[in-house]
Amino acid sequence: MSELTRQEIQQFDSDGMLDRILSFPQQMQTADEIARAASLDIKSEQIRNVCVAGMGGSAIGGDVARMCFADALKIPYIVNRYYNVPNFVDENTLVIISSYSGKTEETLSSYREARERKAQIVCISSGGTLSEEAKRSGHAVISIPGGAPPRSALGYLAVPLIYTLHTSGLIPDPSAQIQETIDLLEKLRSEYSPESDANLAKEIARKLQNKIPLIFASVDRFEAVAMRWKGQFSENSKVLAFCNVFPELNHNEVVGWGPLANVNKNFQAIYLRDKEDHDRVQKRMALTRTIIEKQSGTVIEVESRGDAVMARIFSLIFLGDMTSFYLAILNRVDPTAIKNIDFIKSGLQN
Repeated sequence: MSELTRQEIQQFDSDGMLDRILSFPQQMQTADEIARAASLDIKSEQIRNVCVAGMGGSAIGGDVARMCFADALKIPYIVNRYYNVPNFVDENTLVIISSYSGKTEETLSSYREARERKAQIVCISSGGTLSEEAKRSGHAVISIPGGAPPRSALGYLAVPLIYTLHTSGLIPDPSAQIQETIDLLEKLRSEYSPESDANLAKEIARKLQNKIPLIFASVDRFEAVAMRWKGQFSENSKVLAFCNVFPELNHNEVVGWGPLANVNKNFQAIYLRDKEDHDRVQKRMALTRTIIEKQSGTVIEVESRGDAVMARIFSLIFLGDMTSFYLAILNRVDPTAIKNIDFIKSGLQN
């Protein structure tokens, strides 16, 4: 059995994905400093709705912010993953454009359309065309460090977005939650590092070898986390993965655990749990587990850590990131490479 030592990891992790993931606490700290220093001119009294525009790793920060402050947000808030912004976007909309590279074509298209609609725009980017156009148009740009895959820059993307919502008067001061999150991630970094013997991330990764992960969570807080796990398994581990949420899956997908047991045994279900999961959702999870176990064996259950909602959300995100990394090494693949995405981008350019 692979021990997932640093020596073994170095054979496949030539671009340093492990160090990027393990540096997540410091990244959040740096992002906090950048966000606090940002100067934003937002007409808070005019804001009637919020649209976050982004793709892939640059969009997930918008989902995470919404989940962290779902109780505080009192106006409509959506994350837009497309070339066009919704029809409701106008001068009363806060549009946060999130593109790590500043070159994402869908996000650039959304920015230009929001600009035409006279929306209040704040951009978060490391540079590229987005920063150039935004600065020429007089829109605020929160500049973040570049040079990494967008999926490994979640702290840089999420924290400034959260502070933008605070500056706009839409959520309370997030600083205490951010600090608790940083402190917890520091602790988890030691627990999930290659040198740690009792390592939950390694344990889950080994259970996922030669399996297709199915990630399930409650829709109210952890839908974005399930999406993050799914994306990280695909990009880092190079495996197909799927996610769904309770209670919706009990009204359709659960029927799929039917007669094809020889197929269903290839799946490995993962429950992302939280201490504030709705009582009825907890009941649904237990009942669904009995169905899955008859078809696929065990269900992996992981519980969020921390007190504040943000800390609990990021505790599971960090575990998913580390698990997907270790699974990449077990699969003997480079966790950084994204050849299929590169192929599609090249084809679109041609």
